[in-house]
Amino acid sequence: MRVLVVVTSHSVLGSRGTPTGYYLPEVTHPYAALANRGIEVDIASPKGGEAPLDRNSVKLDDPITRQLWETPEFRRALQNTLKLDEVDASQYSGVVFAGGHGTMWDFRTDPGVQRVTREVWENNGVVGAVCHGPAALVDVKLSNGKYLVDGKTVSAFTDEEEEAAGLTKIVPFLLASELKTRGAKHTFAPLWRSHVVADGRLVTGQNPASAKGVGEKVAEILANRSE
Repeated sequence: MRVLVVVTSHSVLGSRGTPTGYYLPEVTHPYAALANRGIEVDIASPKGGEAPLDRNSVKLDDPITRQLWETPEFRRALQNTLKLDEVDASQYSGVVFAGGHGTMWDFRTDPGVQRVTREVWENNGVVGAVCHGPAALVDVKLSNGKYLVDGKTVSAFTDEEEEAAGLTKIVPFLLASELKTRGAKHTFAPLWRSHVVADGRLVTGQNPASAKGVGEKVAEILANRSE
């Protein structure tokens, strides 16, 4: 089995102009959970090549993040991400969208994000996303014309967490609210607490604290299929 982890290619925090990008623990924890189950992991981004890292997310007191960050193979994968337009989605049993504020500017509208998500889903694969990663799911339509999240129970970075971060006027939309406009039922825990929801093959998590749980749930679903 093979899973694609997708990170943002966007590096600037809107009108604030400060650097942003992907949130490292939201890559390392799903990556580790999948690898621990013997699942191969590739890393992709909308533009391919070196993905922009939110430097504030480099938390090396976290042993999982430290171990992977100090692994040359993992670092090379982030410096040479696959370009989504060139990805053959049929080669993947699942896709996981990592968060970071950069995703709010490119995940929602990127054609590669929408294509890969739809194709993995319609090939009976698992789709996962954590924190701002569910921005990838907002506008994904299936072949029948319905939004992927319509009628699904999901979690994502809450409007209240965005307000606490002081970024409600900076991000282009409020993620939880937009998911609800697409027919999703958004559930949540108190600010910054882990909250993971699995609705069939769709696995979503609220915030950075949920990254490990999202990875473990995706890995569990895939591992159970192979038994």
